[in-house]
Amino acid sequence: MILYTPIMMLMDHVAAVMDVDYSPTGKELVSAGYDKCLRIFNVDATRSREVYHTKRMQRVRVVKWSLDNKYIISGSDEMNIRLWKAKASEKLGMLTTREKASINYNEKIKEKFMHHPQIRRIARHRHVPRQIYSLSKEMRIMKESRKRKESNRRRHSKPGAVPFVPERKKAIVKEVE
Repeated sequence: MILYTPIMMLMDHVAAVMDVDYSPTGKELVSAGYDKCLRIFNVDATRSREVYHTKRMQRVRVVKWSLDNKYIISGSDEMNIRLWKAKASEKLGMLTTREKASINYNEKIKEKFMHHPQIRRIARHRHVPRQIYSLSKEMRIMKESRKRKESNRRRHSKPGAVPFVPERKKAIVKEVE
């Protein structure tokens, strides 16, 4: 099978991605970034579900997912190895039946109301360092500017002269036979 376009583009890092590792289940992946953070992506989503960072952490070079699917191990430039929980809010240790029932109930409520604007805003909110926030804002402005320029070109030229190129096709630099 020849792939002509990327299947999925994961887009939240603001600098180079240094390492990627899949979870043992194959449903998620974690990426280590040159932007001093780790990001966890669902395989079928373009945006990350979680971002991990600390003040002292430098460029993250390597990342691995543990085989029990509970932890993520990362190594960075300041020569530290960090152990992260794969699900940040998950409680470690034994759970009572009441705690399990409460967790399941809360998950069902989140699932039921996930399309409500305020609930979606709360669920998506992640605190990121100022540098990452400002760089992502700048990249968003540049992307909007490119889109606006392309639409203006399309609007002020002959019909069909400026074709619409999907974002996934733009990622391909060169095809080699």
